Amino acid sequence: MKKFWSVLLACVMLLALTACGGGAGISPAEQLALDIRGELLETAGCTAQLELTADYGQRVYTYGIDLSWQREGETVLTITAPENVAGITARILEGETALEYDGMRVETGPLDDSGMSPVDAVPVLLDYAEGGYIAACGMETVDEREVLRVDCREPEAAAGESRACSLWFDPSTHALLRGELSQDGFTVIQCEFSNFQTQ
Repeated sequence: MKKFWSVLLACVMLLALTACGGGAGISPAEQLALDIRGELLETAGCTAQLELTADYGQRVYTYGIDLSWQREGETVLTITAPENVAGITARILEGETALEYDGMRVETGPLDDSGMSPVDAVPVLLDYAEGGYIAACGMETVDEREVLRVDCREPEAAAGESRACSLWFDPSTHALLRGELSQDGFTVIQCEFSNFQTQ
């Protein structure tokens, strides 16, 4: 199984190098993006706190969430805010999702044509971080600090078409700081991460 992951990692890195413009002229930002991707592919899991904003167009919802993700297990998302729904827990295992709480309901309807809901968003962001086609990457200043931005989308899609993902990482710790998912140029999910720790 370890050999499979090594081959997969090599293939992903090769694809990413192609997307970023080739191996010989790779920039420091592109190399950093590949290093972070390699580290994520080797992790057993991660934990974090995040603020997730889901934009349905006419309705916008913001939640505080505790995240626990395991590569060989389940993803657990526990809502911490707002207070009236704190404690609701989503468990995702092999494509199955269950919401747990005392009769309370959280808006989890689809955000896009593929059926993605806010509950699905964090695993989708992590999937892009580990293996999404890198369309662009570079350093940018956010809140007076330099961060790495990585933009992913489908290889055949033009910018602003289909689903796309933007990820921001701390260049020193390699922690995921922020993630956005958009559909046809409209941002449907924004996640601000804190205390992102890999295992």
